[in-house]
Amino acid sequence: MSNLLNISSSPHVRDKSSTKSIMWDVFLALLPAALFGIYNFSIKAKSINAVLLIVVCIATCVLTEYIWETCMKLPLTVSDGSAALTGLLLALNLSSTFPVWMAIIGSVFAILVVKQLFGGIGQNFMNPALGARCFLMVSFAGQMTSFTYDGVTGATPLAIIKTGKIPEGLSEPGLLDMFLGNIGGTIGETSAIALLIGAAYLLYKKIITWKIPVCYIVTFAIFFLIFGTNMDGVASMDITVLCKELCGGGLILGAFFMATDYVTSPITPNGQIIFGVILGLLTGIFRVFGASAEGVSYAIIISNLLVPLIERWTIPVPFGKEGLKDE
Repeated sequence: MSNLLNISSSPHVRDKSSTKSIMWDVFLALLPAALFGIYNFSIKAKSINAVLLIVVCIATCVLTEYIWETCMKLPLTVSDGSAALTGLLLALNLSSTFPVWMAIIGSVFAILVVKQLFGGIGQNFMNPALGARCFLMVSFAGQMTSFTYDGVTGATPLAIIKTGKIPEGLSEPGLLDMFLGNIGGTIGETSAIALLIGAAYLLYKKIITWKIPVCYIVTFAIFFLIFGTNMDGVASMDITVLCKELCGGGLILGAFFMATDYVTSPITPNGQIIFGVILGLLTGIFRVFGASAEGVSYAIIISNLLVPLIERWTIPVPFGKEGLKDE
């Protein structure tokens, strides 16, 4: 009873979660997608490149953070898992054939430029892994858009759906193959079921809430049903095509693992809903009307920039505080 009468400064409600536990939980949730990517692009393809990219990206991010914080005489934070998580996310956003030296440049950019130069964890204005992915997309567009699956180099399923052109040696992507991951793409985005297993873990552990990913996916689905077209270029209103759009590309990876980043997403409940709706609209615009079949990365980064404005207009009124009076 005496514990209830203690008087102390805020916060009055505390949680056992820590930055370290949250980061490693997200890392653990990404392992199903990472392991499937290793199976799909290393074991089946008899190549170590997917494994090598994952290891190199994680190691480079951790090492970059350690060197920077040591040189700047800052507290070491490599053990909190944020750098390792950034490296894993970046690797999962790369093609299995992506050159390792380019991946190293991207990893250094993620930690040094996007994260540390803005003050370290909690201060970055965009997701470091996505910032690095967009940097690599601009710098090495050819390598970032080159995908190989089962020995055949060609477009991703989303590109095939968008253009209606099926490259020689490939077939029209099937929904089941896209759901399971038997398709080409980046290392971590191909298997929708592996990503959903990880997402279910995060929701069960209450690391994330449903608001951002569900509002994101539902908004995109509505937008695509209204404005999307099928492989013949006519308005689709086709649930099968929509399901392929949801399973293909980085939509699920982005919705559950990157758009929900604590630092770069709103903390207000209404803000999270608005944030998710904006993400869905931007992704729909990029995918339907843009030149690329993707768009998730750019949608999240642009929405990250809007977070301060979203929170400004959705911050709850403090308990007991009167509304603004007319002047």
